[in-house]
Amino acid sequence: MAKMKRACDICGRGPKVAHRISHAHNVSKRRQLPNIHRVHALVNRMPRHIHVCTRCLRSGKVQKVS
Repeated sequence: MAKMKRACDICGRGPKVAHRISHAHNVSKRRQLPNIHRVHALVNRMPRHIHVCTRCLRSGKVQKVS
C-alpha cells in the first residue's frame, strides 16, 4: 500500500507540530495532518490526479473533472 502524500499540491499546506495536553497538563508533541484527498482535476486544461486539501476544494481553487 502506497503512502498518502502529506502536502497539498495547490497551496502547499503540510503537517504541523502541536502539543497533546492531558487532564494533568502533561505535554507531549503530536502531529496535525491536513485533510488531503486525491482528486481528478483539470491542471493546465489536462485532466490529472492531484492531492488537494479540503480547504482548496471548498474555496473553488480546484476545477474537478466530471
